[in-house]
Amino acid sequence: QVQLVESGGGSVQAGGSLRLSCSASTSTACMAWYRQAPGKEREGVASIGRIDTTSYAASVKGRFTISRDNAKNTLVLQMNSLRVEDSGVYYCAAEFFPCAVVDGTGEIGPAPDAWGQGTLVTVSS
Repeated sequence: QVQLVESGGGSVQAGGSLRLSCSASTSTACMAWYRQAPGKEREGVASIGRIDTTSYAASVKGRFTISRDNAKNTLVLQMNSLRVEDSGVYYCAAEFFPCAVVDGTGEIGPAPDAWGQGTLVTVSS
């Protein structure tokens, strides 16, 4: 089992930046950020695999960057040029090997083994 704790959410104006962090209690092969807006289903945002392969949802590609520090078991999501539609609760997810990033979706598969509690991001116009 792995425990995940997110931090870094908050409120920002459109065009601004935020940096989310996720601390994992142990190392995992694949990690990802998902988000859920009010009234919508949870969706993949960005994911990173065992050899640092990455995947991004089309809506965030070029604006968000996912990275990991394997020595510290930390996952980071740098979010730039934020839009109102980026608002929502952002969840860190992790999956043990075997797993893979899913191209073009920001997800990991076949399915995350653990989820964080979420951190709220609010982008205002």
